[in-house]
Amino acid sequence: MTELDPHNYPEGFKAGFASFVGRPNAGKSTLTNALVGQKIAITSSKPQTTRHTIRGIVHRPDHQLVLVDTPGLHRPRTLLGQRLNDLVATTLSEVDVVGFCTPADEPIGPGDRFIVEQLSRLGRTPVVALVTKTDKVNHEQLGTHLLEVEKLGDEVLGGQGFAAIVPVSALKGHQVQSVDEVLTKYLPDSPPLYPAGELTDEPEMVLIAELIREAALEGVRDELPHSLAVVVEEINAREDRPADSPMTDIYAFLYVERPSQKAIIIGKGGAHLRGVGQRARANIEKLLGTKVYLDLRVKVAKEWQRDPKQLGRLGF
Repeated sequence: MTELDPHNYPEGFKAGFASFVGRPNAGKSTLTNALVGQKIAITSSKPQTTRHTIRGIVHRPDHQLVLVDTPGLHRPRTLLGQRLNDLVATTLSEVDVVGFCTPADEPIGPGDRFIVEQLSRLGRTPVVALVTKTDKVNHEQLGTHLLEVEKLGDEVLGGQGFAAIVPVSALKGHQVQSVDEVLTKYLPDSPPLYPAGELTDEPEMVLIAELIREAALEGVRDELPHSLAVVVEEINAREDRPADSPMTDIYAFLYVERPSQKAIIIGKGGAHLRGVGQRARANIEKLLGTKVYLDLRVKVAKEWQRDPKQLGRLGF
Protein backbone atom coordinates (compact mmCIF):
# COMPACT_ATOMS: atom_id res chain seq x y z
CA MET A 1 0.00 0.00 0.00
CA THR A 2 1.39 3.38 -1.02
CA GLU A 3 1.42 6.07 1.68
CA LEU A 4 -0.40 9.20 0.51
CA ASP A 5 -0.25 12.67 1.94
CA PRO A 6 -3.78 14.13 1.71
CA HIS A 7 -2.18 17.48 0.77
CA ASN A 8 0.18 16.01 -1.86
CA TYR A 9 -1.41 13.57 -4.29
CA PRO A 10 -0.94 12.70 -7.98
CA GLU A 11 -2.70 14.62 -10.72
CA GLY A 12 -5.87 12.82 -11.80
CA PHE A 13 -6.28 11.15 -8.40
CA LYS A 14 -9.81 9.81 -7.77
CA ALA A 15 -11.64 9.27 -4.50
CA GLY A 16 -15.23 8.48 -3.68
CA PHE A 17 -17.81 6.11 -2.26
CA ALA A 18 -19.19 2.79 -3.50
CA SER A 19 -21.87 0.69 -1.88
CA PHE A 20 -22.57 -3.03 -2.18
CA VAL A 21 -26.19 -4.17 -2.08
CA GLY A 22 -27.82 -7.51 -2.65
CA ARG A 23 -29.90 -10.19 -1.03
CA PRO A 24 -28.72 -11.31 2.42
CA ASN A 25 -25.70 -13.62 2.16
CA ALA A 26 -24.78 -12.42 -1.34
CA GLY A 27 -21.09 -12.08 -0.44
CA LYS A 28 -20.99 -8.33 0.19
CA SER A 29 -18.98 -8.44 3.42
CA THR A 30 -16.50 -11.01 2.09
CA LEU A 31 -15.88 -8.85 -0.99
CA THR A 32 -15.41 -5.76 1.20
CA ASN A 33 -12.79 -7.58 3.29
CA ALA A 34 -11.00 -8.87 0.17
CA LEU A 35 -10.75 -5.38 -1.36
CA VAL A 36 -9.61 -3.73 1.87
CA GLY A 37 -7.15 -6.55 2.57
CA GLN A 38 -8.25 -6.97 6.18
CA LYS A 39 -11.35 -8.14 8.03
CA ILE A 40 -13.50 -5.09 8.79
CA ALA A 41 -16.95 -6.59 8.06
CA ILE A 42 -18.32 -9.78 9.59
CA THR A 43 -19.10 -12.73 7.37
CA SER A 44 -21.46 -15.59 8.08
CA SER A 45 -23.39 -18.29 6.27
CA LYS A 46 -26.49 -17.00 8.07
CA PRO A 47 -28.61 -14.33 6.30
CA GLN A 48 -28.91 -10.73 7.50
CA THR A 49 -25.75 -10.71 9.60
CA THR A 50 -24.59 -7.20 8.68
CA ARG A 51 -26.45 -4.59 10.73
CA HIS A 52 -24.17 -1.55 10.63
CA THR A 53 -22.99 0.53 7.68
CA ILE A 54 -19.29 -0.29 7.72
CA ARG A 55 -16.89 1.72 5.61
CA GLY A 56 -13.81 -0.07 4.31
CA ILE A 57 -11.12 2.09 2.71
CA VAL A 58 -9.13 0.80 -0.28
CA HIS A 59 -5.85 2.69 -0.78
CA ARG A 60 -4.18 2.64 -4.22
CA PRO A 61 -1.48 4.91 -5.75
CA ASP A 62 -4.00 6.62 -8.05
CA HIS A 63 -7.26 6.38 -6.13
CA GLN A 64 -9.03 5.81 -2.84
CA LEU A 65 -12.21 3.74 -2.89
CA VAL A 66 -14.40 3.99 0.21
CA LEU A 67 -16.67 0.95 0.46
CA VAL A 68 -19.97 1.19 2.27
CA ASP A 69 -21.14 -2.29 3.24
CA THR A 70 -24.86 -2.19 3.99
CA PRO A 71 -27.29 -4.72 5.47
CA GLY A 72 -28.99 -6.93 2.85
CA LEU A 73 -32.07 -5.34 1.31
CA HIS A 74 -35.13 -7.47 2.05
CA ARG A 75 -38.88 -7.21 2.62
CA PRO A 76 -39.01 -6.21 6.30
CA ARG A 77 -40.98 -8.27 8.86
CA THR A 78 -39.97 -6.36 12.01
CA LEU A 79 -39.15 -2.82 13.09
CA LEU A 80 -35.47 -3.81 13.01
CA GLY A 81 -35.91 -4.98 9.41
CA GLN A 82 -37.51 -1.67 8.41
CA ARG A 83 -34.71 0.30 10.08
CA LEU A 84 -32.11 -1.75 8.21
CA ASN A 85 -33.85 -1.05 4.89
CA ASP A 86 -34.03 2.67 5.73
CA LEU A 87 -30.30 2.59 6.45
CA VAL A 88 -29.65 1.13 2.99
CA ALA A 89 -31.84 3.72 1.23
CA THR A 90 -30.04 6.58 2.97
CA THR A 91 -26.63 5.14 2.12
CA LEU A 92 -27.41 4.60 -1.57
CA SER A 93 -28.49 8.21 -2.02
CA GLU A 94 -24.99 9.39 -1.05
CA VAL A 95 -22.58 7.18 -3.04
CA ASP A 96 -20.90 7.56 -6.45
CA VAL A 97 -21.47 4.00 -7.68
CA VAL A 98 -23.44 0.96 -6.52
CA GLY A 99 -22.33 -2.66 -6.77
CA PHE A 100 -25.29 -5.05 -7.04
CA CYS A 101 -24.10 -8.41 -5.68
CA THR A 102 -25.72 -11.64 -6.81
CA PRO A 103 -24.20 -15.07 -6.03
CA ALA A 104 -23.33 -17.24 -9.03
CA ASP A 105 -24.48 -20.42 -7.27
CA GLU A 106 -28.08 -19.24 -6.78
CA PRO A 107 -30.64 -18.49 -9.52
CA ILE A 108 -31.87 -14.96 -10.11
CA GLY A 109 -35.09 -14.65 -8.12
CA PRO A 110 -37.79 -12.24 -6.97
CA GLY A 111 -35.47 -10.89 -4.26
CA ASP A 112 -32.90 -9.84 -6.88
CA ARG A 113 -35.58 -8.20 -9.03
CA PHE A 114 -36.96 -6.35 -5.96
CA ILE A 115 -33.50 -4.90 -5.22
CA VAL A 116 -32.78 -3.87 -8.82
CA GLU A 117 -36.19 -2.18 -8.93
CA GLN A 118 -35.15 -0.13 -5.88
CA LEU A 119 -31.84 0.70 -7.59
CA SER A 120 -33.68 1.88 -10.73
CA ARG A 121 -34.92 4.85 -8.68
CA LEU A 122 -31.40 6.16 -8.07
CA GLY A 123 -31.41 8.23 -11.24
CA ARG A 124 -27.91 8.81 -12.61
CA THR A 125 -25.97 6.72 -10.07
CA PRO A 126 -24.30 3.92 -12.08
CA VAL A 127 -25.06 0.34 -11.00
CA VAL A 128 -22.42 -2.35 -11.59
CA ALA A 129 -23.47 -6.00 -11.31
CA LEU A 130 -21.00 -8.11 -9.31
CA VAL A 131 -21.53 -11.85 -9.74
CA THR A 132 -20.02 -13.26 -6.55
CA LYS A 133 -18.97 -16.76 -5.40
CA THR A 134 -17.84 -17.81 -8.89
CA ASP A 135 -15.64 -20.48 -7.28
CA LYS A 136 -18.82 -22.45 -6.52
CA VAL A 137 -19.89 -22.99 -10.16
CA ASN A 138 -18.39 -24.29 -13.42
CA HIS A 139 -17.84 -22.17 -16.55
CA GLU A 140 -21.14 -23.21 -18.15
CA GLN A 141 -23.16 -22.36 -15.04
CA LEU A 142 -21.36 -19.03 -14.71
CA GLY A 143 -22.08 -18.17 -18.35
CA THR A 144 -25.78 -18.89 -17.88
CA HIS A 145 -25.91 -16.76 -14.73
CA LEU A 146 -24.14 -13.84 -16.41
CA LEU A 147 -26.73 -13.88 -19.22
CA GLU A 148 -29.56 -13.90 -16.63
CA VAL A 149 -28.00 -10.92 -14.86
CA GLU A 150 -27.66 -9.02 -18.14
CA LYS A 151 -31.32 -9.74 -18.96
CA LEU A 152 -32.43 -8.54 -15.51
CA GLY A 153 -30.54 -5.26 -15.94
CA ASP A 154 -31.98 -4.66 -19.40
CA GLU A 155 -35.55 -5.35 -18.24
CA VAL A 156 -35.52 -3.34 -15.00
CA LEU A 157 -32.94 -0.57 -15.46
CA GLY A 158 -33.72 0.23 -19.09
CA GLY A 159 -31.27 2.02 -21.37
CA GLN A 160 -27.94 0.19 -21.33
CA GLY A 161 -28.82 -1.93 -18.28
CA PHE A 162 -26.00 -2.44 -15.81
CA ALA A 163 -23.00 -0.16 -16.27
CA ALA A 164 -20.80 -3.29 -16.19
CA ILE A 165 -21.01 -6.94 -15.11
CA VAL A 166 -18.01 -8.41 -13.26
CA PRO A 167 -17.71 -12.04 -12.08
CA VAL A 168 -15.65 -12.34 -8.88
CA SER A 169 -14.58 -14.82 -6.22
CA ALA A 170 -13.57 -12.91 -3.09
CA LEU A 171 -12.70 -16.18 -1.36
CA LYS A 172 -10.18 -17.17 -4.07
CA GLY A 173 -9.09 -13.60 -4.90
CA HIS A 174 -10.19 -14.04 -8.53
CA GLN A 175 -11.08 -10.74 -10.28
CA VAL A 176 -11.05 -8.73 -7.02
CA GLN A 177 -8.68 -6.25 -8.67
CA SER A 178 -11.07 -5.99 -11.63
CA VAL A 179 -13.90 -5.01 -9.28
CA ASP A 180 -11.69 -2.26 -7.86
CA GLU A 181 -10.80 -0.98 -11.34
CA VAL A 182 -14.40 -0.97 -12.62
CA LEU A 183 -15.81 0.82 -9.57
CA THR A 184 -13.01 3.40 -9.67
CA LYS A 185 -14.06 4.50 -13.18
CA TYR A 186 -17.11 6.14 -11.63
CA LEU A 187 -15.33 8.05 -8.87
CA PRO A 188 -14.80 11.81 -9.18
CA ASP A 189 -11.41 13.51 -9.29
CA SER A 190 -10.71 14.27 -5.65
CA PRO A 191 -7.93 14.37 -3.04
CA PRO A 192 -7.83 11.39 -0.62
CA LEU A 193 -10.77 11.40 1.78
CA TYR A 194 -9.02 9.47 4.57
CA PRO A 195 -5.43 9.37 5.87
CA ALA A 196 -3.15 6.67 4.44
CA GLY A 197 -3.27 3.46 6.42
CA GLU A 198 -6.79 4.00 7.77
CA LEU A 199 -8.89 0.98 6.79
CA THR A 200 -12.27 1.84 8.32
CA ASP A 201 -14.02 4.67 10.15
CA GLU A 202 -16.12 2.26 12.18
CA PRO A 203 -15.59 2.76 15.94
CA GLU A 204 -13.39 0.09 17.51
CA MET A 205 -16.12 -0.83 19.99
CA VAL A 206 -18.58 -1.57 17.17
CA LEU A 207 -16.04 -3.68 15.27
CA ILE A 208 -15.35 -5.73 18.38
CA ALA A 209 -19.08 -6.27 18.96
CA GLU A 210 -19.47 -7.45 15.37
CA LEU A 211 -16.58 -9.91 15.72
CA ILE A 212 -18.18 -11.35 18.86
CA ARG A 213 -21.55 -11.66 17.10
CA GLU A 214 -19.93 -13.40 14.13
CA ALA A 215 -18.30 -15.93 16.45
CA ALA A 216 -21.61 -16.49 18.26
CA LEU A 217 -23.45 -17.24 14.99
CA GLU A 218 -21.23 -20.21 14.13
CA GLY A 219 -23.00 -23.53 14.49
CA VAL A 220 -26.34 -22.30 15.84
CA ARG A 221 -29.89 -22.59 14.56
CA ASP A 222 -31.20 -20.40 11.76
CA GLU A 223 -33.59 -18.35 13.91
CA LEU A 224 -30.85 -17.00 16.14
CA PRO A 225 -29.12 -14.37 13.89
CA HIS A 226 -32.14 -12.07 13.95
CA SER A 227 -32.47 -12.43 17.72
CA LEU A 228 -28.85 -11.83 18.68
CA ALA A 229 -27.31 -8.46 19.54
CA VAL A 230 -23.94 -7.73 21.13
CA VAL A 231 -23.08 -4.67 23.21
CA VAL A 232 -19.51 -4.00 24.37
CA GLU A 233 -19.73 -2.34 27.78
CA GLU A 234 -16.05 -1.68 28.54
CA ILE A 235 -12.64 -1.74 26.82
CA ASN A 236 -9.72 -1.09 29.15
CA ALA A 237 -5.96 -1.40 28.83
CA ARG A 238 -4.78 -3.74 31.62
CA GLU A 239 -2.65 -1.81 34.09
CA ASP A 240 0.76 -2.99 35.35
CA ARG A 241 1.51 -4.95 32.15
CA PRO A 242 5.02 -4.99 30.61
CA ALA A 243 5.41 -2.50 27.76
CA ASP A 244 6.26 -5.33 25.34
CA SER A 245 3.20 -7.42 26.35
CA PRO A 246 0.10 -5.23 26.70
CA MET A 247 -3.34 -6.71 27.39
CA THR A 248 -6.83 -5.35 26.76
CA ASP A 249 -9.79 -6.24 28.98
CA ILE A 250 -13.15 -6.37 27.17
CA TYR A 251 -16.55 -6.85 28.81
CA ALA A 252 -19.54 -7.57 26.56
CA PHE A 253 -23.16 -8.71 26.75
CA LEU A 254 -24.89 -10.97 24.21
CA TYR A 255 -28.63 -10.24 24.09
CA VAL A 256 -31.23 -12.75 22.89
CA GLU A 257 -35.04 -12.65 22.95
CA ARG A 258 -35.94 -15.91 24.72
CA PRO A 259 -34.53 -18.10 27.51
CA SER A 260 -34.33 -21.01 25.06
CA GLN A 261 -32.00 -18.94 22.86
CA LYS A 262 -29.86 -18.13 25.88
CA ALA A 263 -29.43 -21.85 26.43
CA ILE A 264 -28.33 -22.28 22.79
CA ILE A 265 -25.71 -19.54 23.07
CA ILE A 266 -24.31 -20.91 26.34
CA GLY A 267 -24.42 -24.55 25.22
CA LYS A 268 -24.11 -27.69 27.30
CA GLY A 269 -21.87 -26.96 30.26
CA GLY A 270 -21.02 -23.55 28.74
CA ALA A 271 -19.21 -25.21 25.80
CA HIS A 272 -20.65 -23.03 23.03
CA LEU A 273 -20.01 -19.77 24.86
CA ARG A 274 -16.40 -20.82 25.53
CA GLY A 275 -16.01 -21.49 21.80
CA VAL A 276 -17.49 -18.07 21.01
CA GLY A 277 -14.92 -16.47 23.33
CA GLN A 278 -12.01 -18.35 21.76
CA ARG A 279 -13.00 -17.52 18.16
CA ALA A 280 -13.82 -13.89 18.90
CA ARG A 281 -10.65 -13.37 20.97
CA ALA A 282 -8.42 -14.55 18.12
CA ASN A 283 -9.93 -12.00 15.69
CA ILE A 284 -10.02 -9.18 18.25
CA GLU A 285 -6.34 -9.72 19.06
CA LYS A 286 -5.53 -9.34 15.34
CA LEU A 287 -7.58 -6.13 15.26
CA LEU A 288 -6.06 -4.58 18.38
CA GLY A 289 -2.55 -5.99 18.19
CA THR A 290 -2.59 -6.95 21.89
CA LYS A 291 -3.51 -9.95 24.00
CA VAL A 292 -7.17 -9.84 25.02
CA TYR A 293 -9.13 -10.90 28.10
CA LEU A 294 -12.74 -11.30 26.96
CA ASP A 295 -15.61 -11.49 29.45
CA LEU A 296 -18.91 -12.53 27.82
CA ARG A 297 -22.33 -12.59 29.53
CA VAL A 298 -25.67 -13.63 27.99
CA LYS A 299 -28.90 -11.76 28.78
CA VAL A 300 -32.54 -12.08 27.66
CA ALA A 301 -34.21 -8.90 26.28
CA LYS A 302 -37.72 -10.02 25.31
CA GLU A 303 -38.91 -9.05 21.80
CA TRP A 304 -36.14 -6.43 21.46
CA GLN A 305 -36.47 -6.38 17.64
CA ARG A 306 -40.00 -4.95 17.95
CA ASP A 307 -39.41 -2.56 20.84
CA PRO A 308 -38.24 0.97 19.83
CA LYS A 309 -36.73 1.67 23.28
CA GLN A 310 -34.75 -1.57 23.35
CA LEU A 311 -33.62 -1.10 19.72
CA GLY A 312 -32.19 2.28 20.66
CA ARG A 313 -30.48 0.88 23.72
CA LEU A 314 -28.87 -1.88 21.65
CA GLY A 315 -27.52 0.55 19.04
CA PHE A 316 -30.18 0.49 16.33
